[in-house]
Amino acid sequence: MAAIMITLHHLNNSRSQRIIWLLEELQLPYQIKHYQRDPRSMLAPAALKAVHPLGKSPVISDDDIVVAESGAIIEYLVEKYGAGRLKPAADSKALLDYRYWLHYAEGSAMPPLLMNLVFSRLDQPPMPALLRPLARLIARGVRSNYLNPQLQLHFDHIEQQLAQNSWFAGKDFSAADIQMSFPLEAASHSGILSARHPHIHAFLSAIHARPAYQAALRQGGPYDFA
Repeated sequence: MAAIMITLHHLNNSRSQRIIWLLEELQLPYQIKHYQRDPRSMLAPAALKAVHPLGKSPVISDDDIVVAESGAIIEYLVEKYGAGRLKPAADSKALLDYRYWLHYAEGSAMPPLLMNLVFSRLDQPPMPALLRPLARLIARGVRSNYLNPQLQLHFDHIEQQLAQNSWFAGKDFSAADIQMSFPLEAASHSGILSARHPHIHAFLSAIHARPAYQAALRQGGPYDFA
């Protein structure tokens, strides 16, 4: 059997950080190819398009197999190399929760967070100075009337789940917790979480204490959620 060597195409300050964490949890051999965002546009470099047509991260290469999208990468690695780790048993109720939260992270939680980030910067350059007061007014209205209620709806939903169990798929840590880490850390960094979300805060403290999480930060380099 050929030796495993997974290449992670890692963009700084991106979702690919949690793929490093997963690789560390599974104790798989891997190498990182680093890419840096453009400091002005914050977009990924064109070099990533040589790996995947969309030019986005995370992307992994495993021999001649290329896998993109965080959820797809997590499922691929857990199913191929997990040997039963980081996923509930096939006949368990927890498997339904696992699948739900694995896909909820990007499908439901991230869109309002990204919109909130966009509207929080709407009145900043390159917006022309004369238009910034209008942009600020529009952004305030969208955030107050739509985004803030949506964000509270989602994070109250997440809080209720974690009030029942310490982890998203029941009593055991799983890859769904890795997938859910990004929206929760982004929300924490943005000040969206509050004292009404004690179980989310406890979850974040628990994942930050994991040795594999800390090793992933060392491997991935400086990390900023902003």
